[in-house]
Amino acid sequence: MSGQFLRNVLLAAAVAAPVTLVSTAAQAEEPLKVGFVYVSPIGEAGWTWQQDIGRKEMEEALKGKVVTQYVENVPEGADAERVIRDLAQQGNKLIFTTSFGYMNPTQKVAKQFPDVKFVHSTGYKTAPNVATTNARFYESRYLAGVLAGKMTESNIIGYVGAYPIPEVLQGINAFATGLRSVNPDAEVRVVWANTWYDPGKERDAAVTLLSQGADVVTHHTDSTATVQAAEEAGKYAIAYHSDMSRFAPKAQLAAVTHHWGKYFTDKATEVLEGTWQADGTWGGIDSGMAELEGFGPEVPAEVKEFVLAKKAEIAAGTLQPFAAPVVDNEGKVRLEAGHLDDDALNRMDYYVQGVAGKLPRK
Repeated sequence: MSGQFLRNVLLAAAVAAPVTLVSTAAQAEEPLKVGFVYVSPIGEAGWTWQQDIGRKEMEEALKGKVVTQYVENVPEGADAERVIRDLAQQGNKLIFTTSFGYMNPTQKVAKQFPDVKFVHSTGYKTAPNVATTNARFYESRYLAGVLAGKMTESNIIGYVGAYPIPEVLQGINAFATGLRSVNPDAEVRVVWANTWYDPGKERDAAVTLLSQGADVVTHHTDSTATVQAAEEAGKYAIAYHSDMSRFAPKAQLAAVTHHWGKYFTDKATEVLEGTWQADGTWGGIDSGMAELEGFGPEVPAEVKEFVLAKKAEIAAGTLQPFAAPVVDNEGKVRLEAGHLDDDALNRMDYYVQGVAGKLPRK
């Protein structure tokens, strides 16, 4: 009986083995599931709109190799943690979490799912399975400041800010530096909306700045409210995140934009090929991740040409938006020689000269 039993076991194993091999091959051919968490509605323009364009570009580039899903309008905090965890539990092996406030929730969930890869946008905390990414928006912001300095007549520029964190301050300060490089008499005035996305609050902030005499306004928030307020007031605007010219065809001077498709594709390819790196990528104008585009009809040809020449200098590395001396708006020298390195940029907690008022403190 024992001999017959053994023969039966061996026969069963021989029959089962090919089935196991076929199953493994089939699993290897299954597309990579990729999840995205968005902080605001996709809408028709803005931060999340650009992220979703990148998602679609990745799908097209890796057609048949990836499938994606997304959850939009996810608040930062406990809701984000729940959504990120849910995406991991659904079998997504690569998850992009696309807002600064998702940093700690991403880290927490990543520890619970070590076989899942995560990419966090605009943060600074990495882990063995967490990479970070951002665009050097401040390079394009410097160019936008140059453009505003050439176009303003009132010498008052309005800036709607989301939160006083380093990423936003980099943009404000680079903008002011570019502004003052061509127009030393101009100043930037900031109104904080204390939200990434709230069209009502963003509009109120823009209207306040316009009532203070700003004839050019810009924003570091997600909706089109600021450029629309400028359009209604007959003033100028510089859009952020995406080209918003269809919402402000007369007002928009240009748009500071970012582009994620190639980066998303590269990170998904790493997972597919088993070459994943938990690195930090901070791409600028030279890599195409940051841009100044969508120049409006009100911009004279010679001004556009001047701005584009400055853009070429930044791309070549011959122009640094934060080259010394860097002096804050209280007269303290923050840098005497060289230019601010990435560590200093990520710790920025001050306004430079040319920005009016005091920075809110927590």
